[in-house]
Amino acid sequence: MPVQRLNHAVLYVRNVERSVAFYREALGFEVVMSMRGAAFLQASGSSNDHDLGLFEIGEQAADSPAGRGSVGLYHLAWEVDTLDELERVAATLSELGALVGASDHATTKALYARDPDGLEFEVSWLVPAALLTEETLAARARIRPLDLAADKQRYGGQTRGGIGVSIPA
Repeated sequence: MPVQRLNHAVLYVRNVERSVAFYREALGFEVVMSMRGAAFLQASGSSNDHDLGLFEIGEQAADSPAGRGSVGLYHLAWEVDTLDELERVAATLSELGALVGASDHATTKALYARDPDGLEFEVSWLVPAALLTEETLAARARIRPLDLAADKQRYGGQTRGGIGVSIPA
């Protein structure tokens, strides 16, 4: 039986309380369970038991060397429903000083950010399958700067993303 989707991610962090506060403010996650040195969070639009687990390992922990001389996870990608929501998240991440990039992958509109421990994550909106064109599919190999205003004009700010791609049609 093939894998259907990612159920949750678990991160080692220096300080659970600081990380919980960040993910609540940045992405609207809510704590569904916590214990000393650990917290389990759920995304606001999720019915999953939890989407993110955080385990505290202390302030002395070194930065992850992944991608700079060792293998490891590069980033997690969280999906939002609309371009208006992606724009709101971009503003929040900017205010928090966490936004480190924004890219147009043709079929995916993506923001890149780092949490308080420097762990990178992506927040993206996926072009619905019904709006994909041969031109859009061919352009996936070229990464361009994100232009949310142009994308909102093209697709609409309230168009639900991912339909027929990550969400069944």
